[in-house]
Amino acid sequence: MSVREVVPVAMRLSWLVLFALMIGEFVTDLPGPGWATTFLPAMVVLALMVATTALQARAAEPRGEPGPPVEVDPPVTGRWSALNSPADKVPSHGTHVYGQTYAIDIVADPETAEGEPPARPTFRWFWPLFRRNHAFPAFGAPLLAVADATVVRASDGQRDHLSRNSLLGLVYLMLIEGNIRSIAGARRVIGNHVILDLGDGTYAAYAHVRRGSLRVKAGDTVRAGQRIGSVGNSGNSSEPHLHVHLMDSPDLDDARGVPFTWRGVGVPANGETFTVEERVAEARPGDVGGAG
Repeated sequence: MSVREVVPVAMRLSWLVLFALMIGEFVTDLPGPGWATTFLPAMVVLALMVATTALQARAAEPRGEPGPPVEVDPPVTGRWSALNSPADKVPSHGTHVYGQTYAIDIVADPETAEGEPPARPTFRWFWPLFRRNHAFPAFGAPLLAVADATVVRASDGQRDHLSRNSLLGLVYLMLIEGNIRSIAGARRVIGNHVILDLGDGTYAAYAHVRRGSLRVKAGDTVRAGQRIGSVGNSGNSSEPHLHVHLMDSPDLDDARGVPFTWRGVGVPANGETFTVEERVAEARPGDVGGAG
């Protein structure tokens, strides 16, 4: 195993040791002062967390100048708004880990009649603390294959949690839930997900997919525009939305980001709305799932 693989494992083991020592401090009479049985292990855990983050970020940094953007179809239809876009900064999410250097988040933003409130609930400072997913127009929206591809990985067993778009909810997500998910690994951070092999060493990752919505499995072939699942709110997510990015490996822990551009849309900037007309994928022998 490489150093990059060993450090996260060591960190998780250290957390287990720390929890065991803390429990033992309360229920048993361990030898030595309390600071020696809890404080020192806690410092080791903190150091390993910092080392893990640094190693992962450094290993995932692009090498040399980025290549030209890979043009693919948009992964959705309808009217959407972009968040955390690489059109505004790179890395778009503040880190290179998990191959997300050029990742983008998008939220459904359907038009409403004049004088009516927006269909998508806005951030609230105090109340409601959390909202149910069906309050957001993105939840359940179709996810479409961005190109003819082969499914490398498909997982949709994690739950869709409540929104985190209040002050308290966001603090909980950033300080508690997010750190716990980071310790648990990439799978818990991105939640339910699909990874497609687009060919030529390029892979597309879809994150935060709705539980139980996937229509594909590993090994299936799909056509551009074919429905593969639905938008959800699983993993490290504040509200139902789609996080999608291109990368150079199907292994999130080893991937580097690849620039993208969406056919007919480009790369929408933060806050920019865009509309994608509904399209129908042509079926071929061996395809799975529905179209549209």
